[in-house]
Formats: sequence, C-alpha cells, structure tokens
Amino acid sequence: MFSAESPSPRQIIELLAAELGDALSTDPMLLECVRTDKSGWVAPGRPLAVVLARNTDDVQAALRIASRFGIPVVPRGAGTGLAGGGVGTHGALVISTERMNSVLELELADELAVVQAGVINQHLSDLVAPYGLVFSPDPASKAISTIGGNIATNAGGLLCAKYGVTREAVLGLLVVLPDGSLLRTGHRSVKGVTGYDLTALFTGSEGTLGVIVEATVRLRPIPPGDIVTLGAFFGDIGAAAAASAAVTAARIRPAVMELMDHASLVAIDEYSGTGLSTGGSAYLLVQTDARGAAEDAAAISEILVRAGGDVRLARDGEQGEALLAVRRNFHPALASRGEVLIEDVCVPRSRLAEMFAVIDEISRKHGISIPTVAHAGDGNLHPNFVLPPRAPKPADASEVETGDEQWVPASVWAAADELFVAAIALGGTLTGEHGVGVLKKRWLETELGTQGLALQRGIKAVFDPRSIMNPGVVL
Repeated sequence: MFSAESPSPRQIIELLAAELGDALSTDPMLLECVRTDKSGWVAPGRPLAVVLARNTDDVQAALRIASRFGIPVVPRGAGTGLAGGGVGTHGALVISTERMNSVLELELADELAVVQAGVINQHLSDLVAPYGLVFSPDPASKAISTIGGNIATNAGGLLCAKYGVTREAVLGLLVVLPDGSLLRTGHRSVKGVTGYDLTALFTGSEGTLGVIVEATVRLRPIPPGDIVTLGAFFGDIGAAAAASAAVTAARIRPAVMELMDHASLVAIDEYSGTGLSTGGSAYLLVQTDARGAAEDAAAISEILVRAGGDVRLARDGEQGEALLAVRRNFHPALASRGEVLIEDVCVPRSRLAEMFAVIDEISRKHGISIPTVAHAGDGNLHPNFVLPPRAPKPADASEVETGDEQWVPASVWAAADELFVAAIALGGTLTGEHGVGVLKKRWLETELGTQGLALQRGIKAVFDPRSIMNPGVVL
C-alpha cells in the first residue's frame, strides 16, 4: 500500500496517535470487530487502526493524514449495516462516529433537531416524545443503529410507505470531506431548492464521498388519534401479497403493512415463543394510525377478508406493539439458526405477488431455503438465503481471507443473481434500503447501465480525487 518513499504503517500510526491521542486504537479485538457488520461478511485482512472520534476535529485530523498518504478510509457507525458497507478492510483506517452521540439542538417551533452522527435513532425519538414529536425513520435496527449510519445508507424500515425513508427526514448535513475540510449542506427551512441537492447526494452515499458528522433532521408530530393493529392469515403467500396490493389500490395508506411467508413465521415462533405459523401459510400485519385509524382498519379488514384472509384485531395497543416487536425479531430469529445472506430487493407494489413466486421458484430450483418478509406497503422484500454449514477453517489458513467468496457459496450467489435480475425485470431495484456495500456491487451496472455507472464514478472523483473513501464499496 505504501511506496518506498511513503511512511511505514507503524509511522502512520505514530502520526495519527500524535494528533488523536487516546481516540486512536490498535486494539486487536477492536480491529477484529470492525472487520464485519450485521450482514455477516468479513473483510479480508486487518484494518490499520480505528479512530474512535470524539468530535469533528478528530475526524478532520484523521482524514488530513489519510489524504496526505493515500490511506483507505472506512466510515463506520454502530456496525448494523447489512451490505458490508462499513467494514474495516486490509490496511484501512476505520473512522467510527459512534462516540459522537450528542443532541446538539432541539428547535421545537421548527420541528427539527441537530444531532451528531452517533446518536441512536430511537434515543432521539424518546427525547422528543414528551413534546409530541417523533423522528419517523423506523429501520428494524432503530434501537441500536445510529442516525449517521441511517443517513449513509438511506435506511428504510416499517413506516416507509406512509412516512418515507431517511432522506425525507434530513434537512442538512455537516460532512468532513476526504481532504479534512468541512462542507455544510442543506438548510433549516422546510423548503429549499438552491443549487444541486448535495444533502440528498450524501444521503445513501455509503461513506464513499466523506464522513457525515452532524445532521439537521426533521421531526414530525406524533399522529393524533388511535393506533389500530390487525393481522390476517392466508392460505398462501401469493394470496397475501395480492391482498396487500389491493389495500394500496384502495388508496389506503396504513402506517405499517408487513408480510411474512410460512418459513419466516416458523423461524419467528422458534425464537419468540409465538404460534403464528399455526394460523396459516402467510401472515399480513397491518397498523393504522392518526385520525381515522379505526375507519381505515375496518376498510382494510374488509379488503383482506374478501381476498381470503382470516383477520384478527389486536385487543389493545400493547398487543399491537407486541406484534410489531415480533416482526422486528425476524432477522435475529434467522441469525440464531446459523449464517444467512440477508437480501433486499424492491418491486412495484402491484408486482409483489410475482416476486414472491419468483423467490419460491428460485428456492425450489436451487434447493435453498429462502424465508422472506416484505414491507408490503412499499414493495420492499427481504429474501434470506439460509447458508449451508461452513467448513471448518484449516489450522494453517492464511490470516487474509478473500472476502465474500469464503462466506457465501457460489451456488447461493447464483440463486441471488437470478433474484436480482428478476427484481429489475419487474421494474424494481437491487436494494430498497440496505444499500449496495460490497455484496451487490457486481450487479450495479445491470441496474444503472454503463453510462449511469460512469457518471456516478465521475461524481465520486469530484469529491474524492484520491479515491480513499471506502474503496471497493458501491463503485
């Protein structure tokens, strides 16, 4: 990585330590920890060091040194990503913003907050709840994921169909660019169309353009009125998917509409001690909110019954929240069984049933179990490829792995390839919320096209001319 004229890794660490003090760590346990995220992918080799940034100055100092010597930089939040996008690759400097966890300002009159990148998503909502406000982005990991990470991946979640993905909640950013300089984007006003939308560009950029250190985010009023939760069992997943599309076609927008196939229900039952899998082969969980929630729930119930659903209303709000908690346990439930390739595709809502049929066909063709859940309100599916047991690593194996090829068998990648191609053919996308990371970059040109991919690489070069930011991720 270093030329003959460049400092050695040890000298680089000494330079960083002189600037950063105890914010720099070379603890072997920490270096090992940052090689992976919740996707299960483990980066090859070992990172150089980890910067446990306490403030923006730490991030700037680290990037100035990295830029000067061409050191790869990997921005990282809480490590809850599902695409291998924030993992410490060989020789890289990992910059963690997890300790930058202060809420800097609450402006209740303007319904906004200014937060550091390491603030936990749920913590912000808990802080503003007494004022009747909420931070609406709702990824399943919101209790442990950071807002900076949510912004870097443009995270989605259960409430997207009604309240939007993270981008809709971000008004402005403070970003440290690769050379260590600061860029402030956006505004504090509700509207603003001056120049190119750099805030939107950084939202979902997966650490390839700079390090997000601060965000001005939109807060929303907690919807007044009731919250009503209902569940419907169906005889097969196709019927349940068609029913969810019928709800959308009826111009009803529930806050939550989650669809689970039978294999998912079995996994959830084993993990949570529930009995959902005994009710049917597929389960649709719906929650309405705000004024008119009861009327919306009644209309949805009628649609689901006509579609063949066995509809059951939650007895109270506590039971409704318990059902949502069960849904959030899906990924931990599968993880408790072994290794899983957690995927994320999105199709038009009217084609949800077709995508489920494709997944079933791929599962049978390749002999791979693919439990699937979906945010049915926006057409975002999460097929989970259950991996065969991994062969034990030989005692004399090299410390430097080759990455995902060592983790996911070629047969599973072949099945995933068919999944991605089918989603795009149905008018959809490779990823609705997890991002591209390292796991999906080989399919990027299939969706973007040759010209689109070249333009995106050109944009990255403007911000990151030395190509030090998260190399090997996305582009």
